[in-house]
Amino acid sequence: MEIVQVVSLGLLVTFLIVLIKQQRPDFAMFLSIVVGVAIFLMMLGKIEAVFNVLTDLGSRANVNMIYMGTVLKIIGIAYIAEFGAQVCRDAGEGVVATKIEFAAKIVVMVMAIPIILAILEALLKLIP
Repeated sequence: MEIVQVVSLGLLVTFLIVLIKQQRPDFAMFLSIVVGVAIFLMMLGKIEAVFNVLTDLGSRANVNMIYMGTVLKIIGIAYIAEFGAQVCRDAGEGVVATKIEFAAKIVVMVMAIPIILAILEALLKLIP
């Protein structure tokens, strides 16, 4: 029931932020960022468990670990970029958030090239 804790913390902090935003907007933004980081840290154990399961499945399926590592890095980039973009949006910087998302898409595309090439090579081997 960790989600109940996360939602409760989020709702409590949101209530506090609404109360103090008029008098101390700088403190409200700081509180929002701190809680966002705290929730992210609370979920690190879950993220690690997912990575371990995916790595185990990849090794059992005889998938090259270079490709599994790349896929896990891509997933990590997506989550980190989304987190950073949401923090920027919370601070009222939608333009910066959009640029973070754009950069993440470019990095993911570059990292995916070896996987795409491997898939294409495998398909070409199947074609007579």
